[in-house]
Amino acid sequence: MCHPAGGILQLMHVTETRCAVVSRDLDEDPAGTAPTALSWLCLEQPGPWGPKPIGDSHLDPGVAAELTAKAEGTGVRIVLIRRPGSHADTGRPVPRQVYLASTRPTASWLESAVLTDPKQLLDLDFAAAGAGEPLGFGQRTTRPLLLVCTNGRRDVCCALFGRPAARELAAEFPRQVWETTHLGGHRFAPTALQLPSGYLYGRLETATGRILLASAGAGQMVHEGCRGRSCFSRADQAAELAVRRHTGEVDLDAVVSSANGVVGHRDGRRWRVQLTERQCPPARPSGCGKPAAVPNGFVVDALEPLR
Repeated sequence: MCHPAGGILQLMHVTETRCAVVSRDLDEDPAGTAPTALSWLCLEQPGPWGPKPIGDSHLDPGVAAELTAKAEGTGVRIVLIRRPGSHADTGRPVPRQVYLASTRPTASWLESAVLTDPKQLLDLDFAAAGAGEPLGFGQRTTRPLLLVCTNGRRDVCCALFGRPAARELAAEFPRQVWETTHLGGHRFAPTALQLPSGYLYGRLETATGRILLASAGAGQMVHEGCRGRSCFSRADQAAELAVRRHTGEVDLDAVVSSANGVVGHRDGRRWRVQLTERQCPPARPSGCGKPAAVPNGFVVDALEPLR
C-alpha cells in the first residue's frame, strides 16, 4: 500500500543504487504486491536459471514448454527450486523434489513427492490442482516451506540479498528452506513465499525467516513485510492486509475471503475496504537497471464494518 515515503532520496542517486536499497530507504509498503496464484507447483532444478527460468534453465525445453502451456489459465504457478549453496547440474538424471500447494484459506494443503523425471508432471491435472482439489500427487506434509527468490539473472538484488538469507536459514531448517525463481517485486528483495498459505514477504532477514516458519507451523501469518496472499487479487491482498492490521488478526484461516473490497472473517464479521490505486512518489526503479518511475500503490480511503 502507498504511504508517504520515509527517508526521501535525491533522485539523482536513485538510478545509481540497488532497487531494494532504494525501496527500503523509502520505507515503501509492500502490501498488495504479491503475484497471484491459487496453487504453486515447485520443481527442483539444479544448475543456472536465466531471466525466464522455466525455459532458461537445464530443464528439457520440450518439457518446460509443455508444463507452461498446461498451467496456463489454471491458477497454477510453476517455480523452480534448488537447495541453497552449491547447485551445479551434473547432467546426470537425479531424483527431483517436487511440491504442490493449494493456498485457499481454510483449505490450504501441501503435497510432497520425489520424481525421477520431470516429464512425470505432464500427467498432472492442472485444472484440478488450480481448483484446490487434492490429487494424491504425493504425500501430504504439514511441515511449512519458505522459498527465497535468488534469481539473480532476473534481478541482481534477488541474488545479492536472497542467497545469503536462504543459505543462513537453510542451515537451521535444511528441509524447509529452498531457493526459488522469480516471485516478483525485486525491489523488496529478499522476497520469499511461505507454503502452503501462499503468503509472500519482502525484505526477508534471517530472524524474520525463523519467525515466519515458526508462525506458519502454529497456523499464523506475520504482518511485518507481508506482500499479500497469492490466492487474492492484488487489490484484495491490500484489503485483506488492511483488515488484518486493523484487527491485529494473525490466524492464517481467520480471514476467509477478500473480494471486491469486502473482507470476511470466519466469525461472521465483514468489512468494506475502500481502496484507491494511485501514484506513490518519488520515482524509483522497479528493478536493477530499470529507469526510475513513480509506481502505483493502494491507499486505504476507508475501512468500515458491515452488519
